[in-house]
Amino acid sequence: MLRGFIKVVAIRPGKLPQEEQVISVTVQRRSLGILGENIAADYLQKKGFQIIERNFRCRLGELDIIARQGGYLVFVEVRTRSSALCGLPQESITANKIKKLRRLAQVYMAQRALYNVDVRFDVVAVYYAGETTITHIENAF
Repeated sequence: MLRGFIKVVAIRPGKLPQEEQVISVTVQRRSLGILGENIAADYLQKKGFQIIERNFRCRLGELDIIARQGGYLVFVEVRTRSSALCGLPQESITANKIKKLRRLAQVYMAQRALYNVDVRFDVVAVYYAGETTITHIENAF
């Protein structure tokens, strides 16, 4: 499987080789994720959050949205689904993901010399199937 590439091929519907199917699904999933993050950022700004950074990346992974609300530095994990077949978006956050997000937040704060700051972890779940439903869980973990 190709990683880091988007391969565009012209083929007949229903005749996708396995590699192109994987790439197609990956592109669709990534597009849905970006849409969900945009919806979540707009929602948070309307609620008075100041978006500081989006998609902070380091070797450990990625933080979707970093924002300020009141005296808190808020790390927001965005989960987006277009179908309930795999459960609600917020149900996909595992204990390992929570540990990873906490480590990422520590890296972010260390890189920016942010000390003695009140921190909160929120989850914004976007269900995007015809109608958009947003669930915001403050202080989720």
